[in-house]
Parts: sequence; structure tokens; C-alpha cells
Amino acid sequence: MSILIFFLSFVLVALASQKIGDLFSQMRLPKISGYLFTGVLAGPFILGLMSKEAVANLAFIDDISLAFIAFAAGSELYLPELRGRFRSIGLITGGLVVTTLALGIIAVFFLADFITFMRDMTPTGRLAIALLAAAIMVARSPSVAIAIINELRAKGPFTQIALGVTMVSDVVVIILFSICSSIAAALLSNLGIDVGLLALVLGEITLSFGMGYLLGKTLEIILSAQAAQGNVKIALIIGCGFGVFLLSDLLASYSHANLFVEMHLEPLLICMVGGFYLNNFTNYRLDFVQILHQVGPTIYIIFFTLVGVGLKLDILALVWPIALALFLVRAVSIFIGSFSGGVLAGDTMAHNRMRWMVFITQAGVALGLAAQVSDAFPTWGDDFATTMIAMVVLNEILGPILFKWAINRSGEAHTRGAFEADRARDAIIFGLEGQALALARQLQAHGWQIKLVSMTADHDMEAEEKSDFDIYPIAAINLKSMHYLEVDQADAVIAMLSDDQNYRVCELAYEHFGTEILIVQLSDRTKAARFHELGALAVDPATAIVNLFDHLVRSPSAASLFMGTADNQDIVDIEVRDPSLNGVTIRNLRLPLDTMILSISRDGHTIISHGYTRLKLGDHMTVVGSPASLDRLRLRFEE
Repeated sequence: MSILIFFLSFVLVALASQKIGDLFSQMRLPKISGYLFTGVLAGPFILGLMSKEAVANLAFIDDISLAFIAFAAGSELYLPELRGRFRSIGLITGGLVVTTLALGIIAVFFLADFITFMRDMTPTGRLAIALLAAAIMVARSPSVAIAIINELRAKGPFTQIALGVTMVSDVVVIILFSICSSIAAALLSNLGIDVGLLALVLGEITLSFGMGYLLGKTLEIILSAQAAQGNVKIALIIGCGFGVFLLSDLLASYSHANLFVEMHLEPLLICMVGGFYLNNFTNYRLDFVQILHQVGPTIYIIFFTLVGVGLKLDILALVWPIALALFLVRAVSIFIGSFSGGVLAGDTMAHNRMRWMVFITQAGVALGLAAQVSDAFPTWGDDFATTMIAMVVLNEILGPILFKWAINRSGEAHTRGAFEADRARDAIIFGLEGQALALARQLQAHGWQIKLVSMTADHDMEAEEKSDFDIYPIAAINLKSMHYLEVDQADAVIAMLSDDQNYRVCELAYEHFGTEILIVQLSDRTKAARFHELGALAVDPATAIVNLFDHLVRSPSAASLFMGTADNQDIVDIEVRDPSLNGVTIRNLRLPLDTMILSISRDGHTIISHGYTRLKLGDHMTVVGSPASLDRLRLRFEE
């Protein structure tokens, strides 16, 4: 019962976190910073809405989220897109590991006199702890990288290298930490380095890769199941990820109790390999990517809010001077390593100078490694973990902000542009086929101003005379031609060309003009996920007619209404622009008797309206009624 109460409390905090994340986005800050802020605010050190006990009892949410994020990380490593980047990824990763490890060891060793638990240690002991701390400083945060890249819809060489290095670093740091911990244990106990232990570590890594392959095959079977519905597949995929964490814990417990060595699988590595295999060696890449995009935003809200709740602000208050010093040393080493690696790889100097910003982030892996040190060395491990966690907290707070700034500065962010509405209703239709002309006539009959676009410079003058519309010829789909068409003034863009041309139209309209209504006619239904990322409505002619007949059979009145064949009835969307209507309830509007508000679209969400629903400026109301009454309502609401 207590776990249920903790879970319900966290759900309420997560709902608030979503809104605060949106607010941070409007301030040009990463959404995940908003989620972290909400978690900190609701945590045990400020408002106390979530206790330390609650965080401990909700650890399973952490495991589920980390598994999903690792799937997403693996799926981002798509070999055809990374070809030509391997040299840069390898050299930058090498530069980061070498410089961070070297400067980290030097910094911790010489700061020992200022670190309470290290003051009385011998130089050998100080070196051992410096090795452990430096290895943890190498760790990065794939979860932050994936979340921000998805938020910004970032694509391009800078983003690919940033993500590739982050993923590779996470594999390297697990191996590196295992080696460093073995050396540290040997130094502290005055024993030689145990070669058998190093062999065990390499065996665990190899086993994790093998388990990742089996997980990828399992995911392939799940996605290939024809009988399973979409939500069932999502549940099975999430269950597989959580199962990996459970299996890892069970193996560690069993081997500790029954074997002469304790074995540890790396669940993050297993899930990452599974996602990588599915994305590169199966035919279900698009299906998997669609599921990741569908579930991802919710997972990020849950994970980073819980991370914020668990941040130990009391620890940061105690050791912040040392944590700040380690943060600065790590930042300097990251700049040197990423810059030198980029120069050796021949990357552009503009990217080399700002690439360090995307590698500051740290989260789950670094915290987990610090916890392992705490368990392995009980004498001073808690104090060590306290110091390292404080450093990670600083990286968690500042890292996402720097990451987002760098991606935006690189020009590879593809977020929605700003749209400024005017009173006229304008639509641009790309294509001159019969359906495009018929659509243009119908929209014009409902008061829309139409532009038809031809993809040939020498368009058919006879077609223009027959169409009763101005036809705008363009030779290519690019930003210049979109400005020529005045897409910034269009309320709707309809693309009826080839799928690749349609995608380019939608991408430009989305990123540069923020066009609210994007509609495409598909030739290949498997490409629908690409358009959904842009908020475009994709119509597949092959299935649209079947769906229409289905609705005509099951609900002929409603279908006739949407088709426009109902007598003296129509459906329109009306935007609330009159400030005097802000906050007014629907029951007080005194609507014409032959009209009804079906729903309200607000901030990307659909609200089923009732009499006590209050209007807000910018609401889009879907209204049914007679054409004459709808015209009067449009004048009233859009005044």
C-alpha cells in the first residue's frame, strides 16, 4: 500500500513536471532542466512532497526508464548514417578518456589535503582514490543526450558525433572503471594486480554483449508478431528492458551466495546492444523508432523528475568547494580532449571549439559507479561517494543547458518555427493533379484563399485557365521558394507530391514558419512516422476510402457531416482571438441554437468541452452548425 501511495504521489509530481518542462522550453531552456527543477522542488529538501523513502521504493521506475533510454541510445547508432564518422568518434573518445583520466588523477591527488578523508592517507592510497575518481569523471549521460536530441529533433554531423562519442564512452567507462577499481584495490592492500579479476571483468563485458544480441532477437520477435496490438508490443518491450535489470540483480545475488566470484552483467550495455541490433540488422527499424518516439516523452518526464527528487542537496552543501573544483577540472579536460581529437580527425574548427559543451552531462552511470565504490570500501567509501555525487549534481544541472546551447549553435536543431496568425485563412497546395484542384475548389467555397504550386518552371497555362486559381511555378523545394510562396502567411500546407518532396515541404514549413496545419498524401504508408514527428497529418489513399466506408456503415450521420454531404450542416475550426472571451465559460456564450462546440484544442491537447469549460485565448474550437451561423461565430470569436 505504501508503494502505491508513493507511486500516486509521484504521478501528481510528474504531471506538474510536464507543465514546468514546457515552461522551461518557452524560456529556451531544456525541458529536462524543468523536469529536474520540479523534482528538486518536490523533493525532501524543499517542499517535501516526496521523501527519501519514496525515492527508494520507486527504484523500479528508474530501472524501467534507464532500459528504455538505453534502447533509444542503441537505436540512434544507425550504421549507414555513421559511416564516415567513425574516425572522428574514435579520436574524440580517445582524447576525452586520456585527458579526463590524466587531469582527474592529478587533480584529486593534489587536492587530497583539502579532502577530509584523504588527508592522512599515504601517497599510494591517494593515488588509488584518484584512479577511482578519475574513472568516474570519464562517465557521460546518454539519457540527457537522447532527451535533448529528441526535443530539438537534431540531425547532422555534430549531433551524430556527440551521440556516438557519448555511447562509446559509456561502454569504455564500464571497462575502465573495472580496471581502475582492480588496480586501486591492489594499491590499497599492497598486493599485486589480480589478472584473474581483470579476466572476469572482460568476461562480464563479453557476456553482456551476448545477452544484448539475444535481447535484440527477442525484440525482433515481439515487433514481428502480427496478432499483438501496438500497446501490447510497447508493454512487452518495456517489460523486456525491466527484465534485464532484474536478471542482472538475480545473477549478482546468486553468484555472491553460491560461486567463488560475484558476477555483474551490465544492463545498460545489454539494452543498448539490443536496440543497436534491432535498428541495424532487422526490418523493424521504423516500427521501433515509432514506438520510441511515442513513449519517449513520457519516459523522460518520469526519469528526470525522479532524478531531481533524488538529488542530494545536503551533500552538495557540505562539499561544494571540492565538487566545484572537480567540475572545473573535468570541464577543462573535456575541452582539451574533444578539441584535440576533433583537430586530429579534421573536423571543422567551429565544431571543435564548442564540442566540449555536449560532454559535460553526467547522470545514472556515474552515480552507480560511486555507489559501487561506497559498497566496496566501507571505511571511506561513503565520503568518497558524497564528493563524487556532489560533482555529478553540478554536471546534471549545467550539462543539459550547455548541451542544448551547443546543438542550437551548430545549426542542427530542427524545432518548430514561430507562427503568427492573421485573420485571413490561407492554404498552399503542392501539386496539380485532379484531387488537388478539387480540394482547392472546396476550400475556396468555404472562404479559404488558395495557392496552387507546380513543380515545373513551365507549368501548363491551359491547366491554370481551367483551374480558376493562380498557379505558382517553382523549380525546387527550398527555403527561397518557400519565401516566394509566402508560407509564413499560410494557415495550412497540403503536399500531394512524392513522399520525399512532401517531407521536404513539411520540414521547411515546420522548422522555419511553424505552419500549424500540415497534411500530406502518402505513397508509402511505412513512412508515416517521419511525418508524424513534424506534426503532419498523413493520408494514405489506399486505406482512406476503406475507413470512410467503415464510418458510413457504422455512423452514417457523422460521416455525412464530415464529408460535407449533410444538408445545411458544416464543421469548422474557429480560433479564439477576442480578449473579452478569455475565461468565459461555454454556457455563457449564448451560441446560436443550431451550433454546437464539439471539442477544443489547447496546447496540443484535445479537450471534450462542456458547459463549464472556460475558453482561453488561442483555443481552437471545432464547431458544427449551419454555414450562416458558423460565419457569424467566426466573426465574433476571431475579432
